[in-house]
Amino acid sequence: MSIGRVFNRAFATIGANPLTMFGISFLFGALPSVVLKALLQSPRATQTLPFSSTALLLTAGVALLTLAFNFLAQGALVRATVAYSDGHPVSFAESALAGLRKILPLFGLAILLGLIVIFGLALLIVPGIILYVILSVATPALVEENSGIFGAFGRSAALTKGARWNIFALELVVLVIYWIISAVVGVLFLALIGFQNFANAAQGQGGLSIGLIAVSAVSSTLVITIISTIQTSLYVELRNWKDGPAAEALTDIFG
Repeated sequence: MSIGRVFNRAFATIGANPLTMFGISFLFGALPSVVLKALLQSPRATQTLPFSSTALLLTAGVALLTLAFNFLAQGALVRATVAYSDGHPVSFAESALAGLRKILPLFGLAILLGLIVIFGLALLIVPGIILYVILSVATPALVEENSGIFGAFGRSAALTKGARWNIFALELVVLVIYWIISAVVGVLFLALIGFQNFANAAQGQGGLSIGLIAVSAVSSTLVITIISTIQTSLYVELRNWKDGPAAEALTDIFG
């Protein structure tokens, strides 16, 4: 298992299909999240929605809708990345449809994975990290292999066996990438709106400026695209290592 190949595959996929990859992340990941957050934090919404059961239900509904779009984006990016890695054309419509079909299974997987990792973290942190590494490719396995939630957990455990230190190192690099993007976004926020307005926006006060919304949408698009593509590229690398290249790729090589 090569960390270098994982990153090469991820950025090659994005470079070859920028409109599809960033389009999926923007339309289904960043845009719904930013728009719904902006609506909730607008001055009119904060004045007309008191802290009540209605407000709580609305907030919960917005959160669920945002998660649904995020899972759609996640599934679509998995399909697009695997398609490119296997030498197939990358279709926006096909990828989006694949993501749409997996919204509910991905939701269930995310809940169980979160509970498992939280339980592990409660046991002095290290077990949680180990469990996360073991289950790190459960999401692409669920989308691509139609294995079901528990089947995806088992498949991830099998694929990651023998490469978990490398995966741990890769995840650390991904975490650094996330920190770098977050730091750059924070600097841009400050440059656009100033420190006081930034603090108010972070506390949900005064609504969100157009500049803040734009920067937030761009940063979310970058984060979703890069991290999802790297995680899927890790799955492809492990799958090829354990199972060999896809059958159709072998046909192209020896046909």
